[in-house]
Amino acid sequence: MALIKYKLGELIQLCEARNEDLQYNIDDVKGISIQKIFIETKADMSGVSLKPYYLVNPDDFAYVTVTSRNGEKITIAHNTTEKTYIVSSSYVVFRIKEKNLLLSDYLFIYFNRPEFDRYARFNSWGSARETFSWEDMCDIEIELPPIFVQQKYVDIYNAMLTNQKGYEQGLEDLKLVCDAYIEDLRRKMPCNPIGKYISEYNVRNEIGLPLDSVRGIATSKEFINTKADMNGVSLNNYKIVEPGMIAFISDTSRRADKMSLALNQSNEPFLVSSISTVVKTNESELASRYLYLFLSRTEFDRYARFHSWGSARETFSLDDMNDVAIPIPGLEIQKAILEIHEVYAARKNINEKLKAQIKNICPILIKGSIEEGRRTEEA
Repeated sequence: MALIKYKLGELIQLCEARNEDLQYNIDDVKGISIQKIFIETKADMSGVSLKPYYLVNPDDFAYVTVTSRNGEKITIAHNTTEKTYIVSSSYVVFRIKEKNLLLSDYLFIYFNRPEFDRYARFNSWGSARETFSWEDMCDIEIELPPIFVQQKYVDIYNAMLTNQKGYEQGLEDLKLVCDAYIEDLRRKMPCNPIGKYISEYNVRNEIGLPLDSVRGIATSKEFINTKADMNGVSLNNYKIVEPGMIAFISDTSRRADKMSLALNQSNEPFLVSSISTVVKTNESELASRYLYLFLSRTEFDRYARFHSWGSARETFSLDDMNDVAIPIPGLEIQKAILEIHEVYAARKNINEKLKAQIKNICPILIKGSIEEGRRTEEA
């Protein structure tokens, strides 16, 4: 057999088994990201009963029907592990019922294309919330090549995925080395307040830097293009962040318990809002990149939130920053730690590119499998 067109509903079936006997607990609860993977849930699970939660068994799919305010993507994932997850009853869980016609990995490649995201958004309906329902999912028309052709392209996809996962594992090992080095320093040498090594840099935009120099500061510890409406806004009062300087936002409330902080690692000066605090370090004793490495850790986020004060807004001021204590070894040791971290950062960037390449190849794999299926028919 060659290409045959089906309604997807002919090939899949709903899975509505619930966690009624509480066999699975809070550790098994998963959410789904727009990257189409299962993630640890971000929901507040305090007092939530897990009995209504759906089971997602190995090889099952789960997706969120709501597609509005979702980055023009549909959140869907395939459980490729040997574990059973549980997900909110607002999700839809399904599996392949005609495995002699459709491979689950092949279907996930089909879902993992931007074309499917666009299809799901275009075919979502609703007023307050647009949804892509189970009926909409079943109504998809899909052309399938023979199973052996599907398997060929699934094998290509899985080989690339295995290589990326292996690279990612090595990446995590490198991060562990870096973190262990830092923790070893904290145990072996005294921690000193950084106030004597940093000073505020409160220089306004008197030199007239342009609008494209304006940056926001993200909780991911990086400068980003500003999201503010800059129409008619004067830049005269904006603060300059020279290369090698750190800027942070004192307000820590409503920021998911994270500090908005960034290091200017470019060769150009940036502009940030006057509500931001800009600091420079005494590079002869404390490298700004070494300080940034410490301030980027989750431990510092927790420290900053705990030491934030206020009523309407909780803030972590420059005085609070001055009191932060870290181990400050000689510059040679600081440099050695930074070199390890730079290798980690470079490899992390490569890993992100690998993941993007795998996602970008999904449309090519589907197209290639269909073309090969047609050639099989002609033969």
